[in-house]
Amino acid sequence: MFNLMKTAILMAAITALFMALGGMIGGQSGMMMALLVALGMNFFSYWFSDKLVLKMYNAREVDETSAPQFYTMVKELAAKAELPMPRVYIIDEDAPNAFATGRNPEHAAVAATSGIMRVLSAAELRGVMAHELAHVKHRDILISTISATMAGAISMLANFAMFFGGRNSEGRSSNPLVGLLVMILAPLAASVIQMAISRAREFEADRGGAEIAGDPQALASALTKIHNFAQRIPMAAAERHPETAQMMIMNPLSGKGLAGLFSTHPATEERVARLMEMAQRR
Repeated sequence: MFNLMKTAILMAAITALFMALGGMIGGQSGMMMALLVALGMNFFSYWFSDKLVLKMYNAREVDETSAPQFYTMVKELAAKAELPMPRVYIIDEDAPNAFATGRNPEHAAVAATSGIMRVLSAAELRGVMAHELAHVKHRDILISTISATMAGAISMLANFAMFFGGRNSEGRSSNPLVGLLVMILAPLAASVIQMAISRAREFEADRGGAEIAGDPQALASALTKIHNFAQRIPMAAAERHPETAQMMIMNPLSGKGLAGLFSTHPATEERVARLMEMAQRR
């Protein structure tokens, strides 16, 4: 119920941003048009945003034949978490990362990069996939997927406002500096909304993932490795679609300008410290 409330708040906040941008572009008529677009985007995000995100990353679905070890690992963890079996995807990227998506546990998907399978041990990879399944169990996946889709749409609308200029309430052209401010501040506002929703759920997914996999230390080790590689290996798809960075187990844009400043993930050191404390209590 709490996550449903968070999803409603997210949709309302993003819709308000859409209407504000619409007002900047076309005055009152622009605001009404933006409201209609936002309602359509909310509908699309609920039903189709998971497919869109997977397509953005050129993720390919695998099964027991094409990726037997990885698929079996996810299947065992899903059973342990008492979850329906999600669809399983692999992303051909050297940067190690993973995410979960879908509107509910019955329509969930988990995806991991080929890079993460190379750099992590079997126990560490189990911890990462258990973390993603914890997101599914906590019903975080709808929130993260919707926020990624809507944030991307806001960025496009902000660029549109900059290109065509804004209109005041009387329909006359507004100061072009206002359009520039909109282009800069609107995506930042979307990032702040994402950040407010994302950080707490990462701690919960770490805790839940450690419980599902039964090895907090392995997940802590995986997070450290992923963090170190993220500093050196760019993730091309995430750079093309920065609004999706908050879906990953580790922000693939960490340390890159404003993306690092407005990170949707808590500090890796704090995540690792909490997991090590959990390991010591076992």
